[in-house]
Amino acid sequence: MDKSFVETYFDFSQIDTAAFKQAIVETLYMTGISILFVGVLGLLIGLMLYYFSKSHLTVYKVLYSVVSIISNAFRSIPFIILIILLFPMTKALIGTTLGSTAALPALIISAAPFFARLVEIAFREVDSGVIEASEAMGASRFQIITKVLIPESLPALISGITVTTITMIGFTAMAGVIGAGGLGALAYQAGFLRQRYTVILFATLLILLIVFVIQWLGDLLVRLTDKR
Repeated sequence: MDKSFVETYFDFSQIDTAAFKQAIVETLYMTGISILFVGVLGLLIGLMLYYFSKSHLTVYKVLYSVVSIISNAFRSIPFIILIILLFPMTKALIGTTLGSTAALPALIISAAPFFARLVEIAFREVDSGVIEASEAMGASRFQIITKVLIPESLPALISGITVTTITMIGFTAMAGVIGAGGLGALAYQAGFLRQRYTVILFATLLILLIVFVIQWLGDLLVRLTDKR
């Protein structure tokens, strides 16, 4: 006998509270650790792209093209393929290809180039007159980066890291399908494979809740840092 809509999606006997708590922790762990590395790497790569693109020297133009091609290549590879492609490297670094920690290399490598492009775009939007004035006053490149570029582009950088974080939450869900843990793994293993649609629904709702909270925090920080 076929189940009704309510019986299919709201059968609370399928909900394992402990499993959901563990899945939430794993999702936040993968996202949190990855975004720390992505933030640092993306900022450094973004700075390289920004300064290489500004230079008129041939060597820097070549370097810009090389970094840009590598960045675009990793951004273009579908995440599920990238994580499988990196299995040997993950095995060498982590010692296993299963679990939340094993998903970190693929998460970082896939998201860092994406954030780097957002960083480059944010720096390009900084008023060139402000940068030129700082250079005229004798500011070093480090001072220009820390006192001009980053502060002036902070709202755009926060917006970029917010978008990147939300994208990574989607990646963690995909990683869960091949054994990384988290809400994606719970939805697939305890939900789809066992035909428990209540588990799938509530895992989806929790992912949406996490995304909405991150977006709200990001928008709040953008408003607080925007001087316009």
